[in-house]
Amino acid sequence: MPVEEGQKAPDFCLKGLTPEGEEKEVCLKDLLKEGKYLVLYFYPKDNTPGCTTEACDFRDNLNRIGNKAVVAGVSPDSIESHKKFKEKYNLNFYLLSDSEKKVLQAYDAYGEKKMYGKTTVGVIRSTYIISPDGIIVKKWRNVKAKGHVDKVIQELEKLLK
Repeated sequence: MPVEEGQKAPDFCLKGLTPEGEEKEVCLKDLLKEGKYLVLYFYPKDNTPGCTTEACDFRDNLNRIGNKAVVAGVSPDSIESHKKFKEKYNLNFYLLSDSEKKVLQAYDAYGEKKMYGKTTVGVIRSTYIISPDGIIVKKWRNVKAKGHVDKVIQELEKLLK
């Protein structure tokens, strides 16, 4: 059953890296505790062209997002992979590891997708904006990495008016 806008965000706890690079378990409630919106984005793989573009775009625009929302990226990659990705690109937001793909599935970000005309099963690049009280206020599926962060910022600006 896909999660939709207006529904409560599925709860989770995942191992991950904080914006400062500290390794710890991070739960949805931790990401919402500052009273800001949460930009939760799901991506297929560290250090791949599209995922790097998207991550660097979030990094470069965090100054435009930071006072409005917390950003967390989720992929099936290991913590070790996340550490290398974070260090290589100086990423300044949460990176969470969902190796069992349970959170990816709960957020409808894992399943059949078409790539180069072939149907495969994998991570569906998706982004959610979750309100401070845990409600999904915006959902994007099958997003294009390039230019997506601008859409997220525009949506946050609308929400905060």
